[in-house]
Parts: sequence; C-alpha cells; structure tokens
Amino acid sequence: METEPLLTGSINRCSDDYGWKPLSGQSCGGISKTRRLSYSVTGDRCHIEGDEDLYVQQAAVFIEDAIQYRSINHRVDSRSLRFYRLYYSRIWQWGLGVVITVILALAFIERPSSLTVTSDLRYKQPPWEPPCGLTESIEMVCFVVFILDFAVKSYLIGWEEFRKNKWLIGYIVVLAGSVIDWTLSMSMVCDENLRIRRLFRPFFLLQNSSLMKKTLKCIKRTLPEIASVILLLALHLCLFTMFGMLLFARGDNPEENGEWEAYFKNLPQSLSSLLVLLTTANNPDVMIPAYSLNRGYSIFFILFSGFGTYFLMNLLTAIIYNQFRGYLLMSIQTSILRRRLGIRAAFEVMCCRGENKSYTAEHVERVQVDTVLKVLQQVHMKSYYRGAIIAKAQQSPDGYIHGEAFQKLFDELDKDRIKEHPPMPNYSSPFLCKLQFVFSHYFVTVVGNAVALANVICICTILVVDSNKSIAERDDYYLEAINCFFIVYYLLEMVLKIFAFGWRGYLSYRSNVFDGLLTVLLLVLQISIFATYRLPYPQWNPAQRGLLSLWEMVRLVNMLIVFRFLRIIPNIKLMALVASTLVDLVKNLRAFAGILVVVYYVFAVLGIWLFQGAITPPENSGMMSNSSAANSTSNRTVECGTYEQLGYWPNNFDDFASSLVLLYNIMVVNNWQVFMDAYSRYSTEWSKVYFVSWWLTSSVMWVNLFVALILENFIYKWDRSHACSVADVERIGYQTTVQLMFREHIQEPTEEELVTKLHQHPHLHLTR
Repeated sequence: METEPLLTGSINRCSDDYGWKPLSGQSCGGISKTRRLSYSVTGDRCHIEGDEDLYVQQAAVFIEDAIQYRSINHRVDSRSLRFYRLYYSRIWQWGLGVVITVILALAFIERPSSLTVTSDLRYKQPPWEPPCGLTESIEMVCFVVFILDFAVKSYLIGWEEFRKNKWLIGYIVVLAGSVIDWTLSMSMVCDENLRIRRLFRPFFLLQNSSLMKKTLKCIKRTLPEIASVILLLALHLCLFTMFGMLLFARGDNPEENGEWEAYFKNLPQSLSSLLVLLTTANNPDVMIPAYSLNRGYSIFFILFSGFGTYFLMNLLTAIIYNQFRGYLLMSIQTSILRRRLGIRAAFEVMCCRGENKSYTAEHVERVQVDTVLKVLQQVHMKSYYRGAIIAKAQQSPDGYIHGEAFQKLFDELDKDRIKEHPPMPNYSSPFLCKLQFVFSHYFVTVVGNAVALANVICICTILVVDSNKSIAERDDYYLEAINCFFIVYYLLEMVLKIFAFGWRGYLSYRSNVFDGLLTVLLLVLQISIFATYRLPYPQWNPAQRGLLSLWEMVRLVNMLIVFRFLRIIPNIKLMALVASTLVDLVKNLRAFAGILVVVYYVFAVLGIWLFQGAITPPENSGMMSNSSAANSTSNRTVECGTYEQLGYWPNNFDDFASSLVLLYNIMVVNNWQVFMDAYSRYSTEWSKVYFVSWWLTSSVMWVNLFVALILENFIYKWDRSHACSVADVERIGYQTTVQLMFREHIQEPTEEELVTKLHQHPHLHLTR
C-alpha cells in the first residue's frame, strides 16, 4: 500500500523463507531447492480450493492491477473479485469523478454565490441565493456515494490492510466531520457563518488519485530539503531590510524623505517592499525616489535583486526540481514494483491451476500458452497491447511459458505504439494510379500549408486596411470572395486526399481529421452566407441581416481559417514535439493540476472567510453608469498605483469565482503588491501573511515543480525522437506517462523481493 516501504533491503538467500537450501559442501550460491507455493499446504503439492474459472479470474485481475500500477493486496475470492472489477470499471470511476466534481462545484452556488454577471464591487447586483436545503440535499447525496465508496474499498482490502492505510482512515474521519457539520448547518437553517466542511472537500479529489497521493507525498518530503535555501532567502531579505532602513532613514529635509515615506517607513513596510522587489513586481518603482536624488542608491537595489532574484530564487528552483525528482523517482519505483508483483502473482496463480489439474508432486515453473491466452482475453486492456502480448506469447516453442518469459511478455506495455496506416486503395486505371501517386505525395501537404499561409496573410492585410473603418464603411464582399476561393481549394484538397488515401487512410492521420472538420465547417458557413446574402454583387446588401450580420459571419469564417492554420504543426518536427508535450501534460500530468486545484480551493475558501466584504465600493457607485462611475473615481484624490486608482474592484474575495481569479492574479505576481496593500489597509496588517503564503505555495513551489516536469517531459520526448523524421513522429503514438519518463532510472525488483511480497499477501496466503 501507499504506506509500505518502497523496496525491501537485500534478502539473505540462505533463508528457508524463500525456499533456498544449500547442499552439503556448497555455499548459498549453489543449487537451490525447488519452491512450492500453495493456498493451503497439503503435503508437498500445490492445492487450490475452487474451480478453474476462479483462477482465471484471479490471474486476470492481478494483470489488470499490474497494468494500472495498483496494489494486489485485496480479497481474491470470486464474490470480492466481481465487486473489485465493478469498482474499478470505467462506469463507476467516471461516476465517482462526476460526484467529486459536483461537490467541488457547489462552492460556486452556495453563499456567497458567484451567480452574477460581474464581480466588480461597483456594479455587482445582489446574486441569486439558493434556498436552504437545495445545495445541502445535493451535498448529502454526494456523501452517501462517498460512504458507499469507502465501504466497498474497505471491504475489498480487508481489516488488516485498512489499519495500515492512512488515506482510508482519513477518508472516514473527513466524512464523519463533514456529516456533523452538515447536520449543524441544517439545524441552524443554513444561517451559519462558517462551513468547515468546505475545507474538507478537496480531500475527496486527493484520495481518489493514486498518482496525486504520491505527488503530494513527494512534495511533503521535499519541503524539509529546501528549508535551508528558504532560510538563506529569509536571511537575505532581513539583512537588506535592515540596510534599507538605515540607508533610507528619515532626514531633516522633507523633500528627501520620499523613499522613507513610500517604502521604508517601518519594519513591516520595508519587508513588504523588498519581498515584492524579489518578485520584480514593483521594479523600478521602489527605487525611483532615492534614485532621483542620487544615482548611487541604485547599487543597493541592484545588489538585492541580482543576488536574491537571479541567484537564490533560481537556486531554489534547481533544488526543488532536484529533490522532488528524487522523491518522485522513489515513488515511481513503488509503482514498478506493483506492476512486477501483479504479473508475478498472476503467474503463480496460473502455475497452481496447472498443478491442480495435473496432480504433480513438484511445482512447475511454467504455464501453458493456452492458459495465458484464456486469461488475456478476460483482461481489460487496450486492444493493441493485448494483440502484441498475445502475438509474443504464441511464439513460445514448446507451448509453455516460463516465469522470466512471462514477465517479459508485459514489457510490451512500456513500448511505443506504432500506428500503421491502412493501405491505399488500388486503382486499375494507370491514369488514376498516377493521380494517386501525385496527390499522396508530401508535396501536396506543403502546398496546402503555403496556401493556408497566403489566406492568413490576406485576412491580416484586409484587417489592417479596415482597422479604422466603421462596419458600414467596410466592403466585406471582397474579403468574402477571397475566402470563398480559398475554401474551394481546401475542399478540393480534402477530396483529392480522400481519393489518394481512401476514407480510412485519410482519417488515420490526426492532422487530416483536424483539417477536414474545419473545412466542412467552413463550407457550411459559406453556404449559409450565400443563402442569406444573395449573389451577384449588386444584391449583396451589407444592411441585410439574418441570424448573424454579414460582418459577424465573415469574422467567424476568418477565425476558423486562422485556427485552421495550426495544421502546419504536425509538419514541423520541433513544433510537433512541443504540441505533443503539451497534450501529454494535459493527459498524464493531471495529478499536478489536481493538486493545484486543491490548493486553489483551500486558499479561496480561506480568503472568503477572512476577507469577504472587507473592501467596500465607492458610495452610490451602484446607481451610476460605468462611465460616470469611472469619472467619479478619477475625480477623487487617490494615490497613484493603489487598488482604487487602478480600478481593481473586480478582484476581491466576495465570492468563490472572484477569489479564484484574484489568486491567479497574485500567482502571476504582476502588481500583486497592490492587492496585499489594499487588504492590509481595509482589514489588518496580518493579512499580508495570507498573501505571502499563497505566493510561496503557488508561484515558488508549484510553478517551479510544473516547469521542472515540463522540462523532463520535453527532454524525454526529444531524446527519443531526435533521430526520427516528421513522418515517424506522426506514426509513433508516444505513451509518455510519468512512469515511462523515469523508466531508465528505475531499478528492477529482484526475485526474492517479489516472492517476499507474495508471501505477505493478506488474502492469497502463498506458502512454501
């Protein structure tokens, strides 16, 4: 399980626990006694109680566990295995994901509701508030699903494993606390000030993802390792703060106290000013008053930024990347051990099945190919992996597969999928064959890209010419005629490619699917324009209006044409790798995005608790129009660069949605000192602790981790494809998972480690 040690230490082969017994006069490295494994020990042969379908089902489930890197420490009787496969079925897991999404999304509807058009405090209307019991009923349904999920999961692993699993123990504690808080909320008719259970909701997302839990554990173990650099950074900040307060102390001449008044008036203000300078958000504003008096003062700020921003912060990024990568590597080692253990458990079960059938006295370290094929047919896995494994299994010369060969069968899971395109259609006519050769050539794609570029250039030129014209002054006829010509070419190109490759061959290229869908959509829009605005030109009336105006429809066509220009990406190797890396980040690194969602959720809820209603809008602003309110704000005397002067009123903690946007703006760190200053003025100076904590968590910690993993993913793909052509990149479907990214650094578990883990299985009870 998650709490177990990653790998056991070296194992003494002389121990009888692993079936090793040296012969007289020989060392432990000599000939070993044959191992015997059984469910229940009956003499010296392997005996299993149950029918053969159970053994096949057990082996199939163990292989599925191996494919998904799941623990095999669960019940293995027939009834439990049916529950187990149902629990991990796509329907149940998708349903559980929907329930988690629903309970997290309730924060947008609950008080304070986010159901308003704008979050601007000056124009925001009172939001619709759900009646008491509406969101609470939905929440209780979600709790019932989670309780059922907990009950099934606890039953499947058994009491012994449950006591070791801290996440499941936390699961029941969080559920119990949430139900108690829900009961209190209903007893107060939804009039409570705080809903504690809102902070618990992200836990449901965390506990449902194994990789997310591993990532969180790695982050937790990384924090102490970077404490020394953070301490050095804090020391750097404190020393320069003291130097700054001494250097820019208040003098007798008020005209020379600008730096002291604005940035170094007291210790909290000095710390805040230099901390923000560390992120470069207030550079060069912070040094302008002193720099105006004497250019020598710039040395202080340059030294602070140079050492802190460009040395310590980058050093912190490197340490975070290195330490986190090391701990993640250890965690991935556990996943590889689980895969090997699941495959080995399936092999042992099939071995015992063969012995029970033949009633031999000795345990045979091999399984029949027919048995393996029967098991593989019941395993839920991708068809191309199943086909590759079956083909490799059928190559066994004697009809049996030994233990090491059985493990190697599943090496196919770590290989790239080579996508073979369907064969092109055969034409009997020599003329058609020549046309097929011409239009299947790569040169046609190059010409198509050039034409698409020319279309984009035409659109850009017309937009520049018409940029200062009103809609009535624009002549959309010419732009529409140009677009019509290019759309006809795109349609012709698509038809000729379908002729050359055939339907199946055309659709086997993802770039063709993208290109074809947009071409069909452009054709539909063009037909709609012709149906609404008649030809020829004298009847083309710009004032005529259908569902959309001519200008709106032309704009939509132009946007699709510009978007279609992305078709060039698969034809440029580096761009294809970058795009593929981004797709892999979305698909395979969802655990890191999930943790960011958790952090955003928790800080948003805390922000609402701490700062809801702290900032008040200008008086009577709700009664004014946008322009008059803006003029009124500009007429009031406000300090330049403040929250009020910059018009940052939509950024607040008055509801959940606006809290998320505000947290994002702070994570970007541009002008984040404005928000920190505003809330310190409207609430208390201690509010800066919240903002600094969020900056450290999001911008320093998570962003650096994500950048590191982007680099790791891209370098991994670049190293594997630098010798490939553009066509090879298109054909190879890289299955880049986190496990594969670190695969070459993983140490394979030994035979003794696998056997030890099998003996420790709480329900399989394999013995010598």
